[in-house]
Amino acid sequence: MQATVLLCLLEVALVQAGDYSWTGPGENVKKSGGDPTTKNACLTDPMSCGCCLMQQQVHRMKMFFNRSLGEMEKELNNTRNILNHVRASRSAFSVSLTSDKKFTCIGPFRDDKIIQYKHVFINLGEGYSTDTGFFTVPRSGVYSLALTVYSDAGAPGNTLAACAGLLVNGQLVAGPREKNMQDQEDSATIVVALHLMAGDKVAVNLPIGCFLCDNSSHYNTFTGFLLYSTD
Repeated sequence: MQATVLLCLLEVALVQAGDYSWTGPGENVKKSGGDPTTKNACLTDPMSCGCCLMQQQVHRMKMFFNRSLGEMEKELNNTRNILNHVRASRSAFSVSLTSDKKFTCIGPFRDDKIIQYKHVFINLGEGYSTDTGFFTVPRSGVYSLALTVYSDAGAPGNTLAACAGLLVNGQLVAGPREKNMQDQEDSATIVVALHLMAGDKVAVNLPIGCFLCDNSSHYNTFTGFLLYSTD
């Protein structure tokens, strides 16, 4: 049966290419009894019904393939749009006080001061500014924020004041604080998840009387990243 169908298809192809048959030029038109100008033997020869059915099946398969391909292309475009949206919304930063090998301290000051972290581990989306110390929220969503502070009193018995405050739009959200005369050095860490709006300003404040010490070991770090967008 398969051989017969293949022969039919081959005969149709030969007829479409010119006036040929298995027995020689011109014989096909005579046997078919059809119009010499007819190019499709399936329309003029009853013996070619099998070929017609095969062509109909091929046509249906072609239509199904084109429709499926169109739906796949549409899904691919949607996926690309979603991926581009995710890439555009990526936001992450992680910074530390300094990258200097020399151990130095900042503070204490007479007034509260915004800390400008100078060493950048990552600043995906360029949301954090080393010039101002502010992280500007690029898009609304839930963010993870982490703050670690470290200080060294210099000698036993001196006052240790390792403290800082996490601010959102100038308002204190949380802050590690270690202020006593019992430890020469100490550190503290906080981690919070906050729903922030696009344009919010996040920074770390150094309160009056507090001081932080660091070097290339990066004891003082400030980190934040977008967990998921809500806009």
